[in-house]
Amino acid sequence: MRVLIADDHPLVIEGMKLNLSRLDPDMHFTVAQSVEQLHQLLREGPSPDLALIDLSMPGAQGSQHISEVLRLRPKMRVLVLSACEDGALMQKLINQGAHGYLPKSYPPDIMLSAIRLVLSGSTYIPPMAMHADGYASPPTSDPEHEEQLAELLTERQIDVLRLLSRGSPNKVIARELGISEGTVKIHLAAIFRALNVRNRVEAVVASQQLGSL
Repeated sequence: MRVLIADDHPLVIEGMKLNLSRLDPDMHFTVAQSVEQLHQLLREGPSPDLALIDLSMPGAQGSQHISEVLRLRPKMRVLVLSACEDGALMQKLINQGAHGYLPKSYPPDIMLSAIRLVLSGSTYIPPMAMHADGYASPPTSDPEHEEQLAELLTERQIDVLRLLSRGSPNKVIARELGISEGTVKIHLAAIFRALNVRNRVEAVVASQQLGSL
């Protein structure tokens, strides 16, 4: 598999290489440390399967370099990296065609889960980007989808999943629902089993696919 990492921070680059090697030890990496290098590699070199691109790398003017990448390689999977955690910006880039947005603050296991989803053909949407400001009320649910979710989860587990989809940590979920953090963890474990997922990211994605939250 060919992966392009576009970032000007050596530690970020090496960390990405190390994490991605857990998916495929034979992965081939190409690195670009500026927008100019990025565009040159995509114009002249073989097409990568996946590109991880820093939103604010040298030479970037807003998100224009992301748009140009999507134009140059329309079949390549593109995951935007950024220290910015603005939900509206995330949603904008995904609407423009990016296959996901990955905050650099995310731990390695969450990053790998998001990358797996993108490589499988899905789009990774961070919980905070599901609504324009990250806190807006979710849209009205489809009754049929609500029934599907109710067959899998209890009412309290659906409440936990709804708060999880907004990016709420366990502490906030516990406070909102008036339960302990230990009880939240128990509900999360049950949700993961019911949805056949391994972590919070995959649980949110599964709920998106059901269209229930």
